[in-house]
Amino acid sequence: MFNPSHAFNRRVSSKCLLLSASLLLTFNVSAHEGVHADEETQEARLVSAGAGVTELVLALEAGDELVAVDSTSILPASMTEIDTLGYHRMLSAEGILALTPTLVLGTDAMGPETTLEVLRSADVKVVKLPTAKDRSQLLSNIDTMGKLLNRQAQAKQLQLKLRASLDAIAAKKKQVGDAEQAPKILFMLLQADRPARVGGEGTAADIIIKLAGGNNIADFSGYKSLSQEGILSLQPDFILISNRSHAHASTSKSDANKAASDAEKVLEAMPLLAHTPAGKNKRIQSIKPQALLGGLGLSAIEAADKLASDLIEINRY
Repeated sequence: MFNPSHAFNRRVSSKCLLLSASLLLTFNVSAHEGVHADEETQEARLVSAGAGVTELVLALEAGDELVAVDSTSILPASMTEIDTLGYHRMLSAEGILALTPTLVLGTDAMGPETTLEVLRSADVKVVKLPTAKDRSQLLSNIDTMGKLLNRQAQAKQLQLKLRASLDAIAAKKKQVGDAEQAPKILFMLLQADRPARVGGEGTAADIIIKLAGGNNIADFSGYKSLSQEGILSLQPDFILISNRSHAHASTSKSDANKAASDAEKVLEAMPLLAHTPAGKNKRIQSIKPQALLGGLGLSAIEAADKLASDLIEINRY
């Protein structure tokens, strides 16, 4: 027998179930959206490992996201709150994790791998960029960094600027002439109480020399220690030097005064070099250490541009 009160109760119960399900769905969607909102608004905390990478971070206007850099990186004097870690090849997981970073960024030289594995296991994003040895890789790295740091517009502007700089260097290189006519260049890495290490093929110095149109007269790969007599026998027209103690040196001297000082110091320490064309003409200049770290980067391009201009001057005489 039909009971109106039972039918009414069933309709009420069904509506209550539908309302409950609707509220539960709304709650779940809101909670899910809240998680994504938290992820999107999470404060970016960046660790940059490598002088060249840090230069690019600053050029992309992402310096405000830095919490630490490695010991090879150079920061503006105003950035006093940034921690300094160890050498980019010998990073400590404990020191990095204490800073609660969201991203650790470096080149393929960053390590050791055991440290990076600890960071990954702690859910820290670790990105190793390929070391740039040419224009295409450098521009690709900038594109990648622009996306990682949400600086796509800045990345595009930086790429345009660097393309113009590299095109200008290429134009200067044509004025220097072909490899046979190019001045002979020697690069020396100076370290206290050690023989000079000369940079051969495949080194960062070699990239700079070739980009500028010079002829690297070190006919070997990598770095090799050479005596004064060995360097004298090569008779370089131009000597480039880098001293790791220059990394944080004062830049108050003018370029001319600094070049003269560099030449005097090298000739005083290695008097036999005075008998080379470079020594006789005081063509001995220093390169910033950061230009030699991380492959082709901003400082390396700056050094190549300066070298190309100097080589044009040499060819005029």
